[in-house]
Amino acid sequence: MNELKLTSFAHGGGCGCKIAPAVLSRILAATPAAVIPPQLLVGSESSDDAAVYRLNDSQALVATTDFFTPIVDDPHDFGRIAATNAISDIYAMGGSPILALAIVGMPLDKLPLEVIERILAGGAAVCHSAGIPIAGGHSIDVVEPIYGLVVLGLVHPDRVKKNGGARPGDSLILGKPLGVGVLSAALKQGRLSEAGYREMLGLTTQLNRVGARLGEMDSVHAMTDVTGFGLAGHLLEICRASGLGARVRFADLPLLPEAVQHVQAGVATGASGRNWAGYGAEVALADGLGEWQQKLITDPQTSGGLLVSCAPEAEAAVLAAFHAAGFERAARIGEMLGEVGSGARLQFC
Repeated sequence: MNELKLTSFAHGGGCGCKIAPAVLSRILAATPAAVIPPQLLVGSESSDDAAVYRLNDSQALVATTDFFTPIVDDPHDFGRIAATNAISDIYAMGGSPILALAIVGMPLDKLPLEVIERILAGGAAVCHSAGIPIAGGHSIDVVEPIYGLVVLGLVHPDRVKKNGGARPGDSLILGKPLGVGVLSAALKQGRLSEAGYREMLGLTTQLNRVGARLGEMDSVHAMTDVTGFGLAGHLLEICRASGLGARVRFADLPLLPEAVQHVQAGVATGASGRNWAGYGAEVALADGLGEWQQKLITDPQTSGGLLVSCAPEAEAAVLAAFHAAGFERAARIGEMLGEVGSGARLQFC
């Protein structure tokens, strides 16, 4: 670990510093409606991962941006995590990235230039691994360190994977285990083990490039990635956009063992509580599921896994694609339900 602690410069970290879902909904509701051209295949209407604009019959442009404050203290690791997280939105739409632009905000009076250089080098390393250039960007002098990317990608217009389109009976597949937010909170409290840090770093720098392969599968009906709003929040986005409900078996969720230990000891992020306050009324927890389980399903995931809704008969093929791409802990976690009446839209049993 570095002597200079990057996390000490930020009030939050990673995707845990997202604006709470209830607050964000209120802000967006007051935003004037935009003129939507017919070429815009995906906009902001369903809180999807990226915008998609049709260029021609065989190409659509996928555009996204993501940035945040440090989740770890090592500058190079911070850059890698932030870049991986930003590129994920392209994969979550079924696309492939083509280039990135850097977003850099740094407190120049507090951070040595070598630290800033290492942050940018970490981001560049991930972009190199993804096969794309950082073709420019913008930088400002700010109070807290901020780093991220604008990322552009391409996808066939007929292969766009939205967070809407799930069907009743679909299987739900989660690509990465949950608990990154808990581990980041443990890190800030000095409780995270070296093994836990390595595991967190490995997950948050693992590119979700399998999304491009899943985008080619007609049996994949909806897809998103699990980030700052936690599993429950992002699955609710699939439910709302699809007009359906969902049921998840908590025992089937892939979880980080050290995260379970820490959350049972009371370690969690503030974002977890804000997430529950924002959407908890739409979630039903079965008897026997308590506070620590609630903290994990609302845990903000930085650079989290892809969440896929697919036809039941394609479940094995989707899991095989995940496993072949190095996502060994990808697992079926539940299924989509029919239209929701007056009850909770999302059930955890």
